[in-house]
Amino acid sequence: MNGPLIVQSDKTVLLEVEHPQAHEARAALAPFAELERAPEHIHTYRITPLALWNAKAAGHDAEQAVHVLESYSRFPVPQALLVDVAETMSRYGRVQISKSPVHGLILESAEQAILEELVRHKKIGGMLGARIDEHTVAVPPSERGRIKQELLKIGWPAEDLAGYVDGEAHPIALNQSEWQLRDYQEYATESFWEGGSGVVVLPCGAGKTIVGAAAMAKASATTLILVTNTVAGRQWRDELLRRTTLTENEIGEYSGEKKEIKPVTIATYQVVTRKTKGEYRALELFDSRDWGLVIYDEVHLLPAPVFRMTSDLQSRRRLGLTATLVREDGREGDVFSLIGPKRYDAPWKELEHAGFIA
Repeated sequence: MNGPLIVQSDKTVLLEVEHPQAHEARAALAPFAELERAPEHIHTYRITPLALWNAKAAGHDAEQAVHVLESYSRFPVPQALLVDVAETMSRYGRVQISKSPVHGLILESAEQAILEELVRHKKIGGMLGARIDEHTVAVPPSERGRIKQELLKIGWPAEDLAGYVDGEAHPIALNQSEWQLRDYQEYATESFWEGGSGVVVLPCGAGKTIVGAAAMAKASATTLILVTNTVAGRQWRDELLRRTTLTENEIGEYSGEKKEIKPVTIATYQVVTRKTKGEYRALELFDSRDWGLVIYDEVHLLPAPVFRMTSDLQSRRRLGLTATLVREDGREGDVFSLIGPKRYDAPWKELEHAGFIA
């Protein structure tokens, strides 16, 4: 029992950086705990419900998490904490949103008691449609995003299996004559595509844009890309021209300076959140085409109004890209509910080891 971790009953986990097993413990902990502080000798992680649900959505289970904590801990792990981890993880996916050929969008749970709780809930009950049977209730399509936000708040994060519209088709292929997609970029793209919507976490310099381009090639549909500023937008454009079959005429810039809407349109968050006479003018951007894919670059910087707009885009495939899921405003739950859970988290150490990032 001389591991590098000290697991505390308040769900913080201390990692001793100099310990010989520190690297492997960090890699094992990363899928279900968030790094909070990283001073020189001791790093502090926190096990939050959201981190556990992200892990569950990405295919990890409670047994793995418990095993990691017990294997690397220096002292016996508080039993109540282990029970709590298992119980929290088990809550993801017990409520599902799906599509029924007869009733359209539905919310269902195999456990009647959960559904009763939701139907009676003041806020959620008001958003739901007609009760179909003891396990199923109808959901107005316009409420798909808001219901997921509210379900998360009360600790029943829904698994959204309702699928997506394909959007307007547009041919996009990767042009790999002078470069090759790296393994992890391929895994990230596949994991996103299988999940249909969600966030890919990659360290700086690991090629987030390339994962975006690969997702666009998979979708082969019109794509709206939201970026932090015009400089980032132009970098995206240059990368897409270099790495895909897209031409300059197919990529539009929607910024303070230009208002082009093309099959692939790159817009800045600033322009999207600007109000004219109290109205968000850029809402026309979301409605202007039948987008097949919406990409959010630097999802940890996504401005609050964009969440509202994203709530209405639940039938579109959405890809969030970021180096960290932690946000200053604490709205990680909205990223999870509205863009989707974490689909892939690159193992930093392995990428560094392979020389992909410094």
